[in-house]
Amino acid sequence: MTDVLKILVAQLNPVVGDINGNAKLAREVLEEGGQKGADLVVFSEMFLLGYPPEDLVLKPSAVELSMQAAQSLASSSSELPPFVIGSPWQKGSNLFNSVVFCRNGKVEARYDKQELPNYGVFDEQRLFDRGASPACIVEVKGVKIGLAICEDVWFDRVPNAAKAAGAELLVIPNGSPWRRSIHTERAEAFDRWSRLGLPYLFVNQVGGQDELIFDGASYATNTVHAERCGLVGQFDTGTATVEFDLKARKLSLPDGGCELDPDGWHMEYRAATLALGDYVNKNRFPGVVLGMSGGIDSALTAAIAVDALGPDRVWCVMMPSKYTSSNSLEDAKRCAEALGVRYDIINIAPGVGAMDEMLGELFSGKESDTTEENIQSRLRGLTLMALSNKFGHMVVTTGNKSEMAVGYATLYGDMCGGYNALKDFYKTEVFELSRWRNVNLPEGALGPSGEVIPERIITKPPSAELREDQKDEDSLPSYDDLDDILRGLVDDEADIDDILARGHDEATVRRIEHLLYIAEYKRRQAPPGVKVGGKNFGRDRRYPITNRFRDD
Repeated sequence: MTDVLKILVAQLNPVVGDINGNAKLAREVLEEGGQKGADLVVFSEMFLLGYPPEDLVLKPSAVELSMQAAQSLASSSSELPPFVIGSPWQKGSNLFNSVVFCRNGKVEARYDKQELPNYGVFDEQRLFDRGASPACIVEVKGVKIGLAICEDVWFDRVPNAAKAAGAELLVIPNGSPWRRSIHTERAEAFDRWSRLGLPYLFVNQVGGQDELIFDGASYATNTVHAERCGLVGQFDTGTATVEFDLKARKLSLPDGGCELDPDGWHMEYRAATLALGDYVNKNRFPGVVLGMSGGIDSALTAAIAVDALGPDRVWCVMMPSKYTSSNSLEDAKRCAEALGVRYDIINIAPGVGAMDEMLGELFSGKESDTTEENIQSRLRGLTLMALSNKFGHMVVTTGNKSEMAVGYATLYGDMCGGYNALKDFYKTEVFELSRWRNVNLPEGALGPSGEVIPERIITKPPSAELREDQKDEDSLPSYDDLDDILRGLVDDEADIDDILARGHDEATVRRIEHLLYIAEYKRRQAPPGVKVGGKNFGRDRRYPITNRFRDD
């Protein structure tokens, strides 16, 4: 008997609903574990069905097939290492979010999640029943291992129960989505029970699932979050071996611990890139098509798409009207050339003329207004959807969070598409991210290095170019002011008085609040986009469309 317990941690990218594919992936890792002499293999939360399953878990056949896949893998465990894997589990009338421990050809133990999150993007209390016991101990090579699942360790009840039951090591399969603040949040939560001195493994999935992105960032630690040792990396898939010293009764880690995973623009860009790439690839689109306007939003979206998919799968289309400036034409072309993508120009002027003729009699005597502006935007959306239908590429929309917040977007126009990579980035963040990308090549990016977004795109005043000499600030306050107001209204749910205390004009704040509320119907019809901040427009924020509330 060797003096270490060897644990293979699997940080993988399962696909929701692909039970057979996920089980195949698990078996490949189990075989790897066998070759490496692993004593235990650990997979992430709900691995076999995928996380989050949402209402898919309410379909009995999905649960039954997941359980069958777990049983089938368990039957192989007589020739492969013991393992822990996540799956929904039906027991009588109860449905659990569970992990099973498999060894010697059978499921030896099952742990059912205790703490069911019901906030933000989570609604597990609607789907699952709470497990009966906060402690589940399995023994491998003489080591008593406690099992917990994700939210269970955001509070100290389950770790306390595991320790009291004799656990020497805690194994925690996770489906923990990434956001800007996640490292701080995890540290603050897990350190609440660090007094237990209980070594633990944090095993998280990686990859994009609709509006969520999972960072992996699996790690091992003997004491507190700050001394953790990253195992595979952030936004990467792979496996890593961790050893538990049978004499010292703790994990064998480098002296002094390991560095924390990085934060900042690099991780935000990688999150957006992986989220878009997984959405396209998991839904089996051949590529994407987007409107390249010569503005910063479409330029950054194109860069993210190229870095995610490669230039050969990204198609940029400039759709000028009579209001499109020569600078925009030049900038769009230069950006497309820098990224190495296919670039076409489709003039919408004939379509605008046709609509003028069609509506001329009814519109006679009426002044031009946003109606004519929206027609241009909708013709562009119609054009992109025609290309999508004919060639199969998914349309990527290019609006940012600031625009979505105040309704500065056209329903069935520039909002028309399958996914929005910038949906949770405010306009000021779009500028920062663009500047960052021009001087950095992100890890794993499939696009070129160097300046991929021409400087003039970043420095020129933003404009929708739907009328003569139009600027965004004709209709909106400066983006610095707008975004600060929106962070207060959206991310912080702050009172108007608190936002005014920051030095903003009262009339402006109240106008932005009004625009925010009346644009809810647009956001309900907007495509999904990756969550990067504290509160995104989507699963996080569920405001009524019919709503007369104003903070008076």
